[in-house]
Amino acid sequence: MGAGSAAASPLWTPDALAQATGGTLMGVPARAIGGVSIDTRTLAPGDVFFAIRGENSDGHTYVAKAQERGAALSVVERGRVAEMPEGAALLVVDDVLGALEAAGRAARARTQARIVGVTGSVGKTTTKEALALALGADGPTHASAASYNNHWGVPLSLARMPQASAYGVFELGMNHPGEITPLVAMVRPHVAIVTTIEPVHIAQFDSVEAIADAKAEIFTGVEPGGAAVLNRDNPHFERLAAAARAAGIDTIIGFGEAEGAQARLASVKLKPDMSTAMADIMGESVSFKVGLPGRHIVQNALAVLAAAQLAGADLCLAALALSGLGPPPGRGVRTALAVKGGEALLIDESYNANTASMRAALAVLGTTPASGRGRRIAVLGDMLELGSAGEAMHRDLAPAAAGADLVFCAGPLMRALWEALPESRRGAWAPDSAALLPLLAERLRGGDVIMVKGSNGSRMGPLARALIERFPAAHLAEAAETSE
Repeated sequence: MGAGSAAASPLWTPDALAQATGGTLMGVPARAIGGVSIDTRTLAPGDVFFAIRGENSDGHTYVAKAQERGAALSVVERGRVAEMPEGAALLVVDDVLGALEAAGRAARARTQARIVGVTGSVGKTTTKEALALALGADGPTHASAASYNNHWGVPLSLARMPQASAYGVFELGMNHPGEITPLVAMVRPHVAIVTTIEPVHIAQFDSVEAIADAKAEIFTGVEPGGAAVLNRDNPHFERLAAAARAAGIDTIIGFGEAEGAQARLASVKLKPDMSTAMADIMGESVSFKVGLPGRHIVQNALAVLAAAQLAGADLCLAALALSGLGPPPGRGVRTALAVKGGEALLIDESYNANTASMRAALAVLGTTPASGRGRRIAVLGDMLELGSAGEAMHRDLAPAAAGADLVFCAGPLMRALWEALPESRRGAWAPDSAALLPLLAERLRGGDVIMVKGSNGSRMGPLARALIERFPAAHLAEAAETSE
């Protein structure tokens, strides 16, 4: 991913992969491997297929499918060879996930790329995408796809990195203490970003400070002479900075609006679909435009520009590239809906939710203008993994939702917010997103702006997709053609 990420030479050869994993080649593999896959549905001809055993499926049962789709090679466990299709080209290993990790470590070891690792409670994926743009403007850049930030996503992303990459960007996630340490040991970043610390996955932690400590594990893998980029406006900055120093990191850059920030926001103009800003990035004055709305996006853009500077990229090119930033799926994608009385705008924020991202999304909704008789409508599902404080955290969203004319809520926890709202702003409450859909759909009208958000488990994504299917914007185009 990123500018010029394709290399002239193959990503892997079978011999190089066998050497990296300690595996044994069987059959006649293709001479060159163009990609790495763990899913036959997205496997491209020439990819190597790692037959990982997951919680719900076993990749070994899909080796025949991988062969049909043109896989160059399939990586399988030694004890499963007898089950494989006759004539299949195989790389036989003791443990497939372990082999993927070994391939990731080998890919990291063979490249001269400058590496940036990103973690934090909120904003990891968008920051990673912004880094890919910013660094990609300066040289061939590889970045992890989607939110590939866990025990299989990180080694998969590393194994896909071309040797000729100038920059690499990797996202590191966690739900429990101790999860980032082995991931960052593979990534070995030169620059580590922590976007922010918030009470996310708090049910698995004793305190927000414990979350900060778990995120601080990213510092344990930073290369000698590397840097940490931390949110100066977050109350846990000093705790993170102390952890970075304890890990041997001397260069600690704060970003934000606080007085001591070395990547400091000077001014910002927030617009409904983008923002413009001026900042001082480690002594250099920079003006930039970000192609996504919201103060939180501008805040993380400061971290991106600081990381680009630390990684040795051209700061001006990096700043210019941020205007091309668009939303990943479920993180602010905007779609026109053909509803009764005209066109409405859907803002799909359904990928996930916590208190910080919910407040940020509500703030963006509050600055997005409705047209005509339209209203700003918040459609909110439960925020999960908040522990015993969950109900109170939902109720406390009421002030943040003040910018919405109507609020529709789904789920038992969102009932607390629903009851905290004035009656004039209550759209409807339902026990789940499926039950909320018809109540919402019948109330929509032309000019409305509808923002949908909730944790993955609250299934607000299917609700957003159902709205698009029910009110396809193609009807608007057809109506326009008819009137001409």
